[in-house]
Amino acid sequence: MKIIIAGAGEVGFHLAKLLSFESQNITLIDTNREALAHADAHLDIRVVRGDSTSIAVLKDSQVSETDLVIAVTSSETTNITVCVLAKQLGAKRTIARISNTEFIDRKDEVGFAKFGIDELISPESLASNEIELLLSQSAFNENYEFENGALSMIGLNLSRTSAFVGKSVKEMAKVYPELHFVPIALQRFGTQYTIIPRGDTQFKEGDQVYFTTVGKGDDQIFRLSGKSKQEIKNVMILGGSKIGYKTAKDLCKTGFNVKLIESSKDKAFEIADDIPSCLVINGDGRNVDLLSEESIEDMDAFISVTGNSETNIMSCLVAKSKGVKKAIALVENMDYFQLSHSIGIDTLINKKLLAANNIFRYVRRGEVVAMTKLNNMNAELLEFMVSSHSKVCNKKIKDLDFPVSAIIGGVIRNGEGIIALGDFEIKNGDRVVVCCLPQSIGKVEKLFI
Repeated sequence: MKIIIAGAGEVGFHLAKLLSFESQNITLIDTNREALAHADAHLDIRVVRGDSTSIAVLKDSQVSETDLVIAVTSSETTNITVCVLAKQLGAKRTIARISNTEFIDRKDEVGFAKFGIDELISPESLASNEIELLLSQSAFNENYEFENGALSMIGLNLSRTSAFVGKSVKEMAKVYPELHFVPIALQRFGTQYTIIPRGDTQFKEGDQVYFTTVGKGDDQIFRLSGKSKQEIKNVMILGGSKIGYKTAKDLCKTGFNVKLIESSKDKAFEIADDIPSCLVINGDGRNVDLLSEESIEDMDAFISVTGNSETNIMSCLVAKSKGVKKAIALVENMDYFQLSHSIGIDTLINKKLLAANNIFRYVRRGEVVAMTKLNNMNAELLEFMVSSHSKVCNKKIKDLDFPVSAIIGGVIRNGEGIIALGDFEIKNGDRVVVCCLPQSIGKVEKLFI
């Protein structure tokens, strides 16, 4: 697959890195000499220095033979222009990164496909959606929904009191035969290795475990994991950025009590006018006295989304020390991701990583309808659509030549989620959710082509 990426910033570099692992034919365009030199030294890709809105540069990058053009520069206008030009010059598919969420809300009304833009991706919108999902499942530190919740992926840390600890997957299945969930990946405390659980895999204290669940599965995991379901009603948001603003607006609409702290006086007044039901405070959120004055200890959740990663991490640690149940920090530096479980913050989110993962599913072979990468782990969760000519069609799961480093997490049939075991037969039209490590992705994709 030939892919052109315009923009060698963090999103562009991360995408190029993910794609180069798969031996895709990638060209990265940017005007920044240093960013290109870094990409050239670390990745097996072609780099082109120049303005991505230049027709000559696009032609030099062989845009007419390109399957996918991804415009992820920091400028929304540049991204839209690149996609329009690329489509006119013969590119098959285009994706533009935007920051104005209004474009996504009114996508159908405007009809961006007519201009030559097939998909719009807003990192800010993805980040605020992720925050809202995490608040709705407060005991979990990661969450992803397939088909509007027919099947869910949840991630959590196993505490000492968890019923899972000390038992193997097989033992758990025997003790609790009526389970509505299946473990799909785990990472031992203090390690960077991702394990795809098998029957004899044993759960240990401190494990970060990911499950796919249907229906009552969430409640069962709550009980068995030793965690209690906490209702979240009072939320404090630090930072009136685009993410902070959108999150506050959406949470107020769904009945949360929201306090937002913003250091810029003008911006604070602007947000207060736009969201009357949100209490906006003009002040410095790094000031612990201010947080105490605003009753941080009475908050159920604290979300820090300022432009500074260190401020976000430190203020979340302050919130946790004051007894706040859930703390979520926005971080720009991808290296900080490794820290989230060890420093005591519930969840770190990175809008660029969310955007890259969202774009990544368009590159997958087979009918991939949804995709997410598991935070901090080198595993992917893919949702495949089964067609009549797929190799898995009309076969039982136990009869499939399925890689050891991959597992079927569940199947969605006619809008209903099913935890599918060995005797389950996959049919045409099913949506199959698979968790796999990078080395097995190619083999898994071939089964669904």
